[in-house]
Amino acid sequence: MEKSLHDLYPELPGTADLPPPPRDHFEKLRSRRGPEYRPRTRHLRQDGLAKYTNRLFLETSPYLLQHAHNPVNWFAWGSEPFDLARQLGRPVLVSIGYATCHWCHVMEEESFEDEEIAGFLNRNFIAIKVDREERPDIDTVYMSALHAMGIQGGWPLNVFVTADRRPFYGGTYFPPHDHTRGIGFMSLLARLREVYRSDPERVTRAGLQLTEAVRSMLAPARSEASAGKVSLDQAVRTYRDRFDRVNGGLTGAPKFPSSLPLRLLLRRYRETGESSLFSMAHLTLRRMAAGGIYDQVGGGFHRYATDERWLIPHFEKMLYDNALLAVSYLEGYQVTGDGELAAVVGEILQYLQRDMAAPGGGFYSATDADSLSSSGHREEGLFFTWTPEELFESLGRERGEVVAAYYGVDRAGNFEGRSIAHRDSSVEEVARHLKLGEEKVRETLQESRQILYRLRSRRPLPLRDEKILASWNGLAISAFARAGLILNLPGAVDQARSTANFLLEKMTAGGWLAHSHQEGEAKGAAFLDDYAFFIAGLIDLFEVTGEAWWLERSLKLAAVAEGEFADRAAGGYFMTGSRHEELIAREKPAYDGVVPSGNSVMIMNLLRLNALTEEPGYLEQAQRALHAFAPQLSSAPTALCEMLLALDFLQDTAKQVVIVAPRGEREAAQGLLVKLRRVFLPNRTLVVVCEGAELDRASELVPLLRGKKAQGDRAVAYLCENRSCRLPTSDPEEFGRQLEESGARS
Repeated sequence: MEKSLHDLYPELPGTADLPPPPRDHFEKLRSRRGPEYRPRTRHLRQDGLAKYTNRLFLETSPYLLQHAHNPVNWFAWGSEPFDLARQLGRPVLVSIGYATCHWCHVMEEESFEDEEIAGFLNRNFIAIKVDREERPDIDTVYMSALHAMGIQGGWPLNVFVTADRRPFYGGTYFPPHDHTRGIGFMSLLARLREVYRSDPERVTRAGLQLTEAVRSMLAPARSEASAGKVSLDQAVRTYRDRFDRVNGGLTGAPKFPSSLPLRLLLRRYRETGESSLFSMAHLTLRRMAAGGIYDQVGGGFHRYATDERWLIPHFEKMLYDNALLAVSYLEGYQVTGDGELAAVVGEILQYLQRDMAAPGGGFYSATDADSLSSSGHREEGLFFTWTPEELFESLGRERGEVVAAYYGVDRAGNFEGRSIAHRDSSVEEVARHLKLGEEKVRETLQESRQILYRLRSRRPLPLRDEKILASWNGLAISAFARAGLILNLPGAVDQARSTANFLLEKMTAGGWLAHSHQEGEAKGAAFLDDYAFFIAGLIDLFEVTGEAWWLERSLKLAAVAEGEFADRAAGGYFMTGSRHEELIAREKPAYDGVVPSGNSVMIMNLLRLNALTEEPGYLEQAQRALHAFAPQLSSAPTALCEMLLALDFLQDTAKQVVIVAPRGEREAAQGLLVKLRRVFLPNRTLVVVCEGAELDRASELVPLLRGKKAQGDRAVAYLCENRSCRLPTSDPEEFGRQLEESGARS
């Protein structure tokens, strides 16, 4: 007789009335995980195997696998659990989170690992687990339902829905039992079960009302407003009024780096010369880099700070945050000339390549806030914090005192008796305090960071979510390509190429892009964000390399995105396309949060492609999309701060910069590129090519290149706008003057 899941593991509590797993479940179970697999659960048998195993064991998502040995009879999202809910007359719990989510871990340990709560859930509900990073479409729909209920969103997101997938109640984290913080999860389950049984009409009514509210929220309002009348200064005034003049960023806590759009401030400073905008951006960049939100030992930024000083972070580290912040620091460096900002970029890129790189060229998604203590319990931030004794033991007394003074490590600590490294004192102040030479202090700090990184690496590492997401990798391509150009880092350009090739070779088939790559497999149809962010990365890679292949691929992907996601009736782009499941609502992303919306990035892509190729269709698509979002841009411009960058590009006179080097002599362009790197000219396109086959191929895509050439053994720069070019020059000083006259602010 063929074995089933129940023959291998004791039955999950409260599931006796459910149909057994499919007959082939045991074979899948046995073959899916290798001998190295270790269960993540407190429920173990004497032989060390997990006491419970549910269907999530067959998934590849790190988040779903974290719940594979809960006593909850979890299902992955699909038709099966909803069909079963309809058959048994039960409500459905849709629980959404992600692998590095701290409060998701807490609720799992408190509630989903609790046998009593799990048994009640299994007897009375159908339970579904969703990885929000795998299925952002599902997350958006049910997060909108939560907002429609007047509840502030967050993760874990727990929504109760009917068998037809309509939400009727929800929340985020619930304690296991009634608490001063609110109703306990067990009590909530009991109440919802009773309401579902005794008053089904009330449940149906709530589901219909919330579904209509979600559909309304996810479809931007239409009006005759024009994006051309949107004032960028309206958004800037809002940020100026709420600016924290001591710490940078916006006033209050928590503090997210994304809440103050530094790149918009830098553009408005360039255009208006308002020194306050320069100061706002520069102060914020420096204070973030000096705070505990920045990993002073290993580089890279944590997700956000829980306090207003940027001191106490939420210790997750996300690929998207670091890719986006690298670009902000690059632009800040161009405007300010502050070498510290450039150093931060280098450290971010080093962190990503060292700690987040996947085999083959891609990047993993995130690392956890929690790590294991010596007692085996997960503790938030333990991996990243220090005591003076640890410094003295690893560095010696003299060096330890320098490091402790500079990074604010003391016996009182600033986080649960330990210290988060941060910089309140300058090198000069530490040198005076310890009566040492400044150069000696700098050398000590540089040497000590390497020692501390190696020491820290021997601690239990935070969990790493090893999903590879196309969208976030697209952001990484942009960060490495732009850094390679601005900081003259050939290795960064090579990394951008490697990551782009990974997405093209491992995550693209038949012209279609996949959303994620896990356990050696591409998974899921790509969303708008995946296409938009990857296209942006490919354009950046073309600009720094002049290799036409990257622009060709971006044009093909842009055509796919237009066919799949465009709203042909109203303009703009939907999050999902024909290859995606149809949910109760279809989102047209209209909000730039910690990650820019796919619409904002896609509009900028179209404007850049129009400037490069001179194809009017791209400009028309961008203008239609901006018109679709004109009501939001007019009434709440800060909700679409990334789209304001595209609007700024459109309202400005975009420049086209072409540099042609002699055949095979790309280095001849370096003198001209030095001048370009030193100025902030955001609304421009760039092509750097060598004469010969490279120029010929690129000219087929970029008409402006036709007829352009080098001057003997010297590279020549062409600065153009509105299809008219200034006198070509091979003199770097003259090129620099042209850039300044064109409106670039050094």
